Amino acid sequence: MRWALIKVSLAVTAMVVIAFAVPLGLVVKELARDRALTNAERQAAAIGPALAITTDRGELERAIASTQAGAESRIALRIPATAQSAAVGIGTPHATDAALHTASAYGEAATVRVPGGYALLQPTAVSSGTVAVVEVFVPDDDINRGVPTAWLVLAAVGIGLIVGSVAIADRLGTRMVRPAARLAGAAQRLGEGDLAVRVPEAGPSELRSAAVAFNAMADQVVELLASERELAADLSHRLRTPLTVLRLNTASLGEGPAADQTRAAVAQLEREVDQIIRAAREQRGAHTATGAAGCDAAEVIRERMAFWSALAEDEGREVRSAGADRPVRVPVARAELAAALDAMLGNVFRHTPEGTAFAVDVHRGDDAVIVLVSDAGPGLADPAAALRRGHGDGGQGSTGLGLDIVRRVAESTGGDLAVGRSVLGGAEIRLWLALSPHTSTPHPTATHRRATLKRHR
Repeated sequence: MRWALIKVSLAVTAMVVIAFAVPLGLVVKELARDRALTNAERQAAAIGPALAITTDRGELERAIASTQAGAESRIALRIPATAQSAAVGIGTPHATDAALHTASAYGEAATVRVPGGYALLQPTAVSSGTVAVVEVFVPDDDINRGVPTAWLVLAAVGIGLIVGSVAIADRLGTRMVRPAARLAGAAQRLGEGDLAVRVPEAGPSELRSAAVAFNAMADQVVELLASERELAADLSHRLRTPLTVLRLNTASLGEGPAADQTRAAVAQLEREVDQIIRAAREQRGAHTATGAAGCDAAEVIRERMAFWSALAEDEGREVRSAGADRPVRVPVARAELAAALDAMLGNVFRHTPEGTAFAVDVHRGDDAVIVLVSDAGPGLADPAAALRRGHGDGGQGSTGLGLDIVRRVAESTGGDLAVGRSVLGGAEIRLWLALSPHTSTPHPTATHRRATLKRHR
């Protein structure tokens, strides 16, 4: 594009320069010729008064010598012979005898081409009644005087115009090409997988609009890929709920080749699901907003507790639930809240020994709903590390996605997630769901949470 603009500017400017410079150069040459011939006419006219007075050779020679052209021997005079006087010839004429005779016979001035220049023939009547012819020789140097200099000036001006137009076109082309090149490079990098590439909004308005559209497209691609990866990770993590049941049930199959093969298959399936979860978590580039269609948290808790209670009965776990007997509306989609509860309860079954009691409590406040999942197990030696694993650390045999699912559900409402020591002696996962997710109020502080929990307890 840059070279195309330069070529167009060069062609247009060259045509304009030629269209003006060539005629102007011809005009300059014609003006110089007219100037030289006009000067020759003045030189010839200076002899006229002397011819009108006398035809004496001496007087005429002095009159001719008094002029500039006569001093340079460029004036010749021819007076035809009469009955009373002989012909008079002064100087060496450059024109032919035929041209001199024609000018004398017809009495008309003429300019004829002669070797080395032009000859101006000026007929003048004399006192003897004949027509004398004054010839003024104009050399080519006088005809072309100043023309080469004028042509050089015109050529310099034309070249300057061409160079200036090319420079301006180059600057304009650079201003247009650089943003276009950045846009093309960004598109290539995006095609190669660099999702963080963005284009600065610079250049002409059209390219700025293209940069805005490209950045919006890149953001949309990132969001779509993040949604796809989150969906894959969430679906994979939800598979762990039935896998946990299968793994616990295979423990009661006893001994034998079939039981061993079943346990090995379940373990292999669990490892594959964990690997899918880790791969999806490592590639996640951005969080997507959780849909806040709203649901009855108490109903979801009763439903999920009915599912997990059967497994808890098989393992001899004591289960308690409180606060789920009354409707509790939360701004979280039903499927998302169910996934968060499954993640928290799945962690209880996965990381505590059989026979460990656990409880699920829900508390309704003025501005938030708190869901507590506590157990009587060994607890968490480092709750902060557990939350860091929720961001993808994946330590201690955990994929790290379970608590992250719970965290995202909480943060989608403006709440948060906390891990600590429960009243049963084990771990406690506290899910804080704000009831006004679209307000600008900050997240609840730890003091506020403790006061709210104490009031409800």
